[in-house]
Amino acid sequence: MKLVYGVKDKPKFGQLLVFAFQQLLAIMAATIAVPAIVGNGMSASAALFGAGVGTLVYQLFTKFRSPVFLGSSFAFIGSMVAAFAGATSMSLGYLGLLIGALFAGLVYAVLAIIVKIAGVKWINKLMPPVVIGPTVALIGLSLAGAAIKDVFSYGPQDGNGSFVMSTNIWVSFICALVTLVAVILCSVYGKKMTKLIPFIIGILAGYAVGLIFTVIGIATGNDALKIIDFTPFRALVADGVNLSTFLAVPEFTFMEGIKGVGEFSWTYVATIAVAYVPVAFVVFAEHIADHKNLSSIIESELLEDPGLHRTLLGDGVGSFVGAIFGGCPNTTYGESVGCVAITGNASVITITTTAIMALVISFISPFVAFLDSIPGCVMGGVCVTLYGFIAVSGLKMIQKVDLEDNANLFTVSVILICGIGGMAMAIGKVTLTAIACALILGIIVNLIVSKGRKAE
Repeated sequence: MKLVYGVKDKPKFGQLLVFAFQQLLAIMAATIAVPAIVGNGMSASAALFGAGVGTLVYQLFTKFRSPVFLGSSFAFIGSMVAAFAGATSMSLGYLGLLIGALFAGLVYAVLAIIVKIAGVKWINKLMPPVVIGPTVALIGLSLAGAAIKDVFSYGPQDGNGSFVMSTNIWVSFICALVTLVAVILCSVYGKKMTKLIPFIIGILAGYAVGLIFTVIGIATGNDALKIIDFTPFRALVADGVNLSTFLAVPEFTFMEGIKGVGEFSWTYVATIAVAYVPVAFVVFAEHIADHKNLSSIIESELLEDPGLHRTLLGDGVGSFVGAIFGGCPNTTYGESVGCVAITGNASVITITTTAIMALVISFISPFVAFLDSIPGCVMGGVCVTLYGFIAVSGLKMIQKVDLEDNANLFTVSVILICGIGGMAMAIGKVTLTAIACALILGIIVNLIVSKGRKAE
């Protein structure tokens, strides 16, 4: 798709706010899901604030040349759970989140130094299109199940960060279908502004249909029709109307973590290091895949300009700074990349505005409540397109690969089958995701067949 706005383009102010809000909606569900899954009183609004701060730091390090938003990383969920499990108190657990994020950031810093010294040519040789293409496709395909599960659900999220499954799947499906069709029609047939904000229109359309079903459900006493949950709004006035009904300071991680300093022990630090450091190396591979994908969309090699060392430092430092506030290490979001691809808006100023908007909105109670009330089926309708575009972006990278050559065919086959098959492996307390395992095996296979070519 041809870009409507390039990386350096600046949309008009009014349009900019709308585009930024669309990006925010695209990354919202996943960003606030991580603290919900980890539990232990972690704050969704604080995670949103941390994502905004982390994105701004990333933009500074990358000289405002990489149009992608950083959100809460799912890869570190196990590490975060381990931080609380090994703690003697809740406060120490929060301190552990900060220490762990620091360890992860240091790994990125070390890798950035290595890349700065050695360059990126070795990475391009290690992960050529025949390897990175199917890996990017896997990022989208691996999320397919989550998107479809959301299609048949409604709000709110349960204690595991998942939307509750609907008792009437047809009602949820209709809301998801309306959202999906609205997004498609706006993207394909929309003119000017309409074409650039398909997700906002789609979500509002799906929400409106869900609201109609919910009103009917309330009037008839039919719980199966109550798609939208108003609990987030009720919570605003649970203690009466006061200042917190409109404005509230998020429960930042560092505020609770400071209390745990007195319980600090080196044994606990070692436990945190084992939980976080190996995962950071796994996320490094996904970092490269995301930036290769984004590079193909904006037609500019980000690993060269601003450089992989800068994107790594931005990701690492941004992740740590974000965790100080929200507790969650951040990572570049596929949903954000998909939004850029579908809308053709690669303007970095849009991403920067999204980050600032995330900071502001995290303090505005009614707005946070509205975002929390968006039903799962509506987000599912959006995610079908978002995740699909990520998968297709990876497949496009393979277009120029000669699949008549068995060497290439075997490499792509191994990556796709191992990834789609879910080849995740646990090594001690560290779990290698299916994507990481598939990428590692793909690199090994490609090296083997490449040596065979040289031998010929």
